Amino acid sequence: MIEKDNRLPLYYQLMDMIVEKIESGELKEHDKLPSERELCEMHNVSRTTVRQTMLELEKENYIYKQHGKGTFVSPKVINQSLVKFYSFTEEMEKINKTPSTKVLAFENIKCDSKIAKKMTLLEGESLYKITRLRFADDEPMMYETSYLPKKRFPDLTASKLEKTPMYTLFRDLYQVRITRANERFRAVPTSRMEADLLHIHKDEPSLLIERITYEQDHVIEYTATIARGDKFTYSVELT
Repeated sequence: MIEKDNRLPLYYQLMDMIVEKIESGELKEHDKLPSERELCEMHNVSRTTVRQTMLELEKENYIYKQHGKGTFVSPKVINQSLVKFYSFTEEMEKINKTPSTKVLAFENIKCDSKIAKKMTLLEGESLYKITRLRFADDEPMMYETSYLPKKRFPDLTASKLEKTPMYTLFRDLYQVRITRANERFRAVPTSRMEADLLHIHKDEPSLLIERITYEQDHVIEYTATIARGDKFTYSVELT
């Protein structure tokens, strides 16, 4: 209950109550919240207090508004820690989302000078170029383009990648032991094609994530990922 004699501001108390319901799962993603008038009556507070609460919740990305429809619980933003190697599939499963992958293109190409430099390969070496769309609970989250040396992954196919996560194939089918990976991040505008695939507006900010994965001293993967800026945050612990 909101306590009028509490030193905490009323809007802050109401905010805490709503956040607790969201984080406990009592209020789920896309659930509609009561109207301002209903919240005033439920908690015996003024409309000014309720509006301040809604503003703060919106700032913190707990809620979103749809004109003429009301206020709803926002989907969770995925916070990815960068202190250890991770995979999209494993991270989605940790937060009880069902991951899936659609292979948009699977090509056999020759390594050009740009990719050769990134992967420390010779120009002309045979590569797989794999374009995939990654989903969580059937919602598109990432658009990925991966380059793999064909000599390390003979007989790889699109159907194998749709049925089994890439890193699981690396481990189980090709006995790969990943020793390290380097990643670089930067904010980029989203192209029309990427926006259509990810179901967001063109020029909405996205994250470009470039990953180079190593097995000992050999590069076995270069992946460029466009990740939705409204779905992901990344953090690192400094000690």
